[in-house]
Amino acid sequence: MQTPAFFDAVPAIFVVDPLADALGAVEGGLIEYRYIDAVKLAGHSCPTVAGAWLMTRAALARLYPGETPRRGEIRVEMRQALDEGVTGVIAGVASLVTGAANEGGFKGLAGRFARNGLLRFGVPMSGEIRFTRLDSGQSVELSHRPQVVPRPAALGELLRDALAPGADAAARRAFADTWQGWVQALLIDHADDPALIATT
Repeated sequence: MQTPAFFDAVPAIFVVDPLADALGAVEGGLIEYRYIDAVKLAGHSCPTVAGAWLMTRAALARLYPGETPRRGEIRVEMRQALDEGVTGVIAGVASLVTGAANEGGFKGLAGRFARNGLLRFGVPMSGEIRFTRLDSGQSVELSHRPQVVPRPAALGELLRDALAPGADAAARRAFADTWQGWVQALLIDHADDPALIATT
């Protein structure tokens, strides 16, 4: 599978999943998630997927300073409804990394390891998304502001040309390269920019 080279430069997120350890799926439960995992989940790479990745990374760093975050022990809440805007895409990325699931999620084993009910929507808050540690109750709210990194000026025209009937490979490639260049700027150049990923 060939992907843009910058995918490999995006900082990974490490978590420990006690369920994965208990079931022998991952030695010690230590799991490494990379941006490509979010891309596979969403089926594409865009500013929304990038923002979801960066918000999740920032939240876990804030909640677990000097520790490895514990997958399955984090509640994720969204301000918007599931069917509103890009909420579902953002929630999917956060769920991938944290293990938080809605009512259809894993129910647990012998009263342990449940993930269902940990992903909620339409929760009043000032931020866009809230992550909460179940053990301590500590939480953090975040919002992402992709407008901090303006879309390339030619992007609209390139998109039009790429989607036109009979568009050739060069037109499609020009749009794709410019699009991913925008995503790269978000993920690499502004990964730790508080103007892009704001903690509220």
